[in-house]
Amino acid sequence: MTENTGISYVKGDATAPQGKGVKIITHVCNDLGGWGKGFVLALSRRWPEPEAAYRKWHRERARNDFGLGAAQFIQVGERLWVANLVGQRGIRTGSKGVPVRYEAIDAGLVRVAAKARELGASVHMPRIGCGLAGGKWSRVEPLISERLTRQGIPVTVYEH
Repeated sequence: MTENTGISYVKGDATAPQGKGVKIITHVCNDLGGWGKGFVLALSRRWPEPEAAYRKWHRERARNDFGLGAAQFIQVGERLWVANLVGQRGIRTGSKGVPVRYEAIDAGLVRVAAKARELGASVHMPRIGCGLAGGKWSRVEPLISERLTRQGIPVTVYEH
């Protein structure tokens, strides 16, 4: 646990969150409707619903809130939810820089916090935005601290 952020760091698999009570597994998705690399593969191995919901959300985006900063919540167990947080523009690092969008992650975390309060849930995640999205944890961690742990929502970050 880092004293100043309130985030607990554990070794393990974020798709098998530890502890008691209601839990929300949070991860970052792209804004292209692509699901097929990184942490989403581990999610899909456990539950088909998050991928199916994300693909439908993207397909029907003309009629819903799909886009950067949005979050979608899918119940996958009696006390377990997955949050698909759109925090990545496109999928490739290139001339326009890395795909991560910190302001979108920030906006999505506000939605995750509201859902966590509603459910009385803790939040569990890998180092969101830092894998394929190319983000820096030094930029993401303060957002998690500000939006979640400082609001009294317990957060556990899993490292393989």
